[in-house]
Amino acid sequence: QVQLVESGGGLVQAGGSLRLSCTASGHTANTFSIYNMGWFRQAPGKEREVVARINWGGSRTDYADSVKGRFTISRDNAANTMYLHMNSLKPEDTASYYCAATLADFDSADATRNFDSWGQGTQVTVSS
Repeated sequence: QVQLVESGGGLVQAGGSLRLSCTASGHTANTFSIYNMGWFRQAPGKEREVVARINWGGSRTDYADSVKGRFTISRDNAANTMYLHMNSLKPEDTASYYCAATLADFDSADATRNFDSWGQGTQVTVSS
């Protein structure tokens, strides 16, 4: 497993933007580039859901329909960091956001159960 730390959450008005970061830390940091990665979110009273995924090399991405055209996932393997650029934020984007890693195949790793390394989460609150 790889240790992950998220940052960049906060309070923003509807229509605004935020950038989340997820950095691998500790003695496992240098393994970051072998993992397929994902961003997930969980709102109060709701199940954790996938927001976006990116393969180990950054050449393939996948997005939930609710964020397509507004969010962009990317990664910098040299910096052991993954990003989520969030634009045109809506109140319904309010949630705790988590990054996660998996060694499972990108095409099959499309759900929470497929990921086994998780960060602690960062809160995103969008006011109307």
